[in-house]
Amino acid sequence: MKREGVSVGQMKLSVVGVGQMKLSVVGVVGQMNREGVSVGQMKLSVVGVAGQMNREGVELLDGNVWGEDNQNLLPTTSYQPGQNLPLVCRPWRLWHRATRFIIGSRKASWRRYILLAAFVVIIIILYLLIESSPRSIMSLVRNHPPESVFRCGGDGGGKVRGPTGNATFHPHLPPPRSPENKLRDDPKVLVFTETQYSKTGKDIANILVANRINYKTEVLGRSLPGLTNLSRGKYGAVIFENFERYLQLDPWNRELLDKYLKDYSVGMMGFMPVREDTRVGTKLKGLPLYIHTNMALKNVSLNSDNPMLHLTRAGGTIVGPVLNSDWTTFTIEDPTYIPIEWAYPSLTDFSEERQNTVVLDQGQLDGIPRVLFGANLEFWLHRLLFLDALSYLSLGRIPLALDRYILVDIDDIFVARKGIRMTTDDVMALLESQRRLQEMVPGWRFNLGFSGKYYQRGYPEENDGDKMLLDHVEDFWWFGHMWGHTQPHELTQDELEIQMQLNKEFAIKHDIPTDSGYSIAPHHSGVYPVHEPLYTAWKKVWNVRVTSSEEYPHLYPARLRRGFIHRNIMVLPRLTCGLFTHTVFIDKYPGGRKVLDDSIHGGELFQSIVYNPISIYMTHLSNYGNDRLALYTFESVVKFVKCWTNLKLQTVPPLQLAEQYFHRFPDEADPIWGNPCADHRHMQIWAKEKSCDQLPKFLVIGPQKTGTTALYTFLAMHPAILANYPSPETFEEVQFFNGKNYYKGIDWYMKFFPVPANSSAKFLFEKSATYFEGDVVPRRVRALLPAAKLVITIISPSKRAYSWYHHMRAHSDHTALLYTFHQVITASDTAPRAVRSLRNKCLVPGMYARHIERWLNHFPSSQINIIDGEELRSDPVYVMNDLQRFLGIQPFYNYTEHLRFDKRKGFFCQVVGEDRTKCLGRGKGRIYPAMNESDVKYLKEFYQPYNIALEKLLTKLDYPVPSWLEENLQ
Repeated sequence: MKREGVSVGQMKLSVVGVGQMKLSVVGVVGQMNREGVSVGQMKLSVVGVAGQMNREGVELLDGNVWGEDNQNLLPTTSYQPGQNLPLVCRPWRLWHRATRFIIGSRKASWRRYILLAAFVVIIIILYLLIESSPRSIMSLVRNHPPESVFRCGGDGGGKVRGPTGNATFHPHLPPPRSPENKLRDDPKVLVFTETQYSKTGKDIANILVANRINYKTEVLGRSLPGLTNLSRGKYGAVIFENFERYLQLDPWNRELLDKYLKDYSVGMMGFMPVREDTRVGTKLKGLPLYIHTNMALKNVSLNSDNPMLHLTRAGGTIVGPVLNSDWTTFTIEDPTYIPIEWAYPSLTDFSEERQNTVVLDQGQLDGIPRVLFGANLEFWLHRLLFLDALSYLSLGRIPLALDRYILVDIDDIFVARKGIRMTTDDVMALLESQRRLQEMVPGWRFNLGFSGKYYQRGYPEENDGDKMLLDHVEDFWWFGHMWGHTQPHELTQDELEIQMQLNKEFAIKHDIPTDSGYSIAPHHSGVYPVHEPLYTAWKKVWNVRVTSSEEYPHLYPARLRRGFIHRNIMVLPRLTCGLFTHTVFIDKYPGGRKVLDDSIHGGELFQSIVYNPISIYMTHLSNYGNDRLALYTFESVVKFVKCWTNLKLQTVPPLQLAEQYFHRFPDEADPIWGNPCADHRHMQIWAKEKSCDQLPKFLVIGPQKTGTTALYTFLAMHPAILANYPSPETFEEVQFFNGKNYYKGIDWYMKFFPVPANSSAKFLFEKSATYFEGDVVPRRVRALLPAAKLVITIISPSKRAYSWYHHMRAHSDHTALLYTFHQVITASDTAPRAVRSLRNKCLVPGMYARHIERWLNHFPSSQINIIDGEELRSDPVYVMNDLQRFLGIQPFYNYTEHLRFDKRKGFFCQVVGEDRTKCLGRGKGRIYPAMNESDVKYLKEFYQPYNIALEKLLTKLDYPVPSWLEENLQ
């Protein structure tokens, strides 16, 4: 290799490399630039020799330059280990070079000043980065938080505008009332669907369920369902998922249905189906309407001048194309038909005339009011009109209240991680937003839930935000979480009380109110499924009277969430608004901002306010910092609700809210305990030591005095079957599902059964003969034990009634001793209460068909086994063998070897030795005096319709008809 040097002034540099180069740089006092050019007094000599190359600088005392001839005169240094390492690995050399670079005696160049300045700037930036929080840094690059700019009838949101720039306000008009109410007090809605899986049919059912409106769905067949009951109408409105099916009814069914609608002043709602073929100007059969199908439309608005709008308000024009291009529009040929909704064609090929998409037939032509929709319920505005149509068509008998209560909880105050907590600016924004919302919603106030352990755990500006929240304590409502935000189901009662007490002490120290009577468990743990220590600690420490949860009966679907009362604590359903702990920035919202805006503008959040008279929304601290999505969400949705509805929004404290809720829905006060193992989410918030294996696999449900105690004894003999532990009050019967014990919760119930480790693969069961005739029992059993099998025993109902009467006399019942059997069974509804109660206990359980049908409404017939009690008495071995097969119990138990007829008792008893048997107590198998013939005749006539129904039911279920039933029917 050879490289020619470059002449600079009087100096010429030549570098010659042969083999490996050893480089020695010798300089005099002065400066050297990077190109090796002499500057000032410095001279450079480079000598190349064979060998290894290193770099060594030697300072000379004079300005001579060592040439090749004077090579031997150069000072040399011996090689030291580490001389080939980078300077960063030789800090002493790096420090030496740096100090000489900065304060050396050489004359500074402009390059050195630039490097020095850059170094200082980098140090300053690094310091600022270290001392500043990510919140401060992110604020430099992020956009301003979104603001609610929607204006009703304006162009603020770009989606809604009024026809003249301002929205047309529609006053609250109550629906007309019927002059004569021939319907039942709680009329249902009759829904005719194409199939049980049709989408529009499901949408209709979902809206009815969400609004707690009773309904019955019928797949339209050759005949109509029964429309009346004892001359009273059962249905307050009739809906056809496909209105053309109504027009195609055969003359008999059409006349029958129309007559019902006219006689009972009931209206009809119909939806036009989606068709593959396009129809232009086709007349609807028998109606003054012409239709045009498969229309693509835009710019929807409402006719404010019509009598149907009640909940819905004409808020302006919804600008832009609507969903789908398969709408049907109507041309009206009669002035008694009123357009409800209009839209314009979105294709240029069509006329620009306004098209009618929903019409009201006031019923002046044929006496039947109708509301016809040209599209399904996917369009959000149709969901509002659907509710108004129900109220109008039922003449207000399906009520539609306009009061709406809203409470917004802010969970996790002080809890959120660094970087997503609230700063002072966020707190000021919260206060300003609350002021604006109070102008739209009377009483609006945010409800803050705190965990004091995490106070002052953020960045400095976030800690200032914590302090500012406490400076404005009186501007909000407050409630306590756990001190450490721990899930309650993982803690004992003592641990829960300690956590709550710490949080309460924090509240007292910082002047936070402690008397709200409201609390929320972190992650809703312990509320449902119930963790009893949580309820105990709540009452003891905080005097909690109200809480709320998303989990009852299940997290999804949200429309089915309900409230309940447990241990005098009112549990309200809690709703989500689309915001969670991770939804902090608008540009990071799952699915994009459009998803959130769609929920606000007619979507899920908007509908939840419309459907629920009382709504508690869950939000989190992080939703109010950063992009403040909660403020944007609630201000926007409140504006949208006030624009498109006549709902009266208001906010009240939690305790007052709970009282309102259970005043409106008293039937929800009683809980329905579900099976925790049927819901993965519930398993996550259920105590780990609990197991569904501790619940029974089958039940003997009665009724009483039909041989259930004998059956219980025979079952308990089986080595693979394990009965419940006895109760101190009710002996072998737990009586959980039909009485006050039910309100003690499933923890109390499970204590009557061994833990799985002690029962291995045993078949757990319980016998409570009072379950059979309980109105609410089948629903309760189905909720907790959906896979359980049920065993029913029946005997002659007359014999059962007579046996119960004497059973009560044997137990010295005052009423039974005072009144004869005939007086009891023939007592009228004006008789003393005690007599009527005894009469019902004698007669009602024997209405077998009615009660079995109720159980069949909740359980399939494959899970129910009906035993003839007389056959159990005469041939228990056959009955027990058959029952073993039904239950699928292994190993098979040979009852022939373990049951023997006892002549003295008159029935079979358990064999306990070669010559000994163990029979039931003295109270079993009593022989009573013969029943009077008049009573026999009375009971035979009384039970005649029920026995006929029982015979039909047994035949339908493929059971043999018992001999006693055949005799009673002769």
